[in-house]
Amino acid sequence: MITSELPYVERSWRSHDGLRLMARDYAPAAGPARCPIVCIHGLTRNSADFEMVAPWLAAQGRRVIAVDIRGRGKSEYDSNSDNYNPLVYARDVAQLLEELGIARAVFIGTSMGGIITMTMAMRFRHLIAAAVLNDVGPQLSQRGLTRIAGYVGTGVPVDTWQAAAAACKGINAVAFPHYTDADWLHWAHRTFGQNADGSFRPQYDPAIAIAIKQGKIKTSSLMARWAFRRLARKVPTMLLYGGISDLIEAPQIAAMRADAPHMKVVEVPGVGHAPMLNEVEVQAALSAFLAIVP
Repeated sequence: MITSELPYVERSWRSHDGLRLMARDYAPAAGPARCPIVCIHGLTRNSADFEMVAPWLAAQGRRVIAVDIRGRGKSEYDSNSDNYNPLVYARDVAQLLEELGIARAVFIGTSMGGIITMTMAMRFRHLIAAAVLNDVGPQLSQRGLTRIAGYVGTGVPVDTWQAAAAACKGINAVAFPHYTDADWLHWAHRTFGQNADGSFRPQYDPAIAIAIKQGKIKTSSLMARWAFRRLARKVPTMLLYGGISDLIEAPQIAAMRADAPHMKVVEVPGVGHAPMLNEVEVQAALSAFLAIVP
């Protein structure tokens, strides 16, 4: 364990194949013990994406673990790019919970993080007390996948924080049309790191792009649909989706409703892929949803 500045500490663990992985651990506010929360980020993202919502959740008396999936953030990169897949990621997360002594948790998964959550339902469903799928499901829109494939692993070099902010805006402005320059600068600090010589780098291994560039990530599969049913029909599940998202659109939402009629569905207006979870509508929905999980 490495102590960090408040409001969290950094925890490390070793994967089954020896990678050193990292997570942010937010302590709960004083009060009765409640089911902890595990937050899992999207494809090119990292645990910093939860830096606004995690303290808010912890203030409600819940321990919050925000992970850096292998190849992202402060977790080590994998020399074998074939390991950048949800089955391996799910095993990594399950191992972390075992080491922390967490028997059950609420999972909040954004995009790829939701896919990991669904994958965990196939083998580690006993760990899932409830699940929040943020702008993702077992079926995805080709429009969104095409857009993601167009930028992942192909970022242009940047040499200042302002240039980094502009790069982030160029990719994501379609999803967050209301963001200000200050918002994009904040986004840049979550997205880029600096090397010892002052140069900038995205906080992910470019090799994570190989699968999507090769067309291995499909809009749907029988296994994905089975995993979703195993999750959403067995544990409380909520879908959050951006009102202008290009990854989860009306056909995908309709299919999820048909497969899991009791799933709660919440639209986040004016936001694309994917909501940052600090939106007013999201926090109201999260408060109500978490109320059913002691």
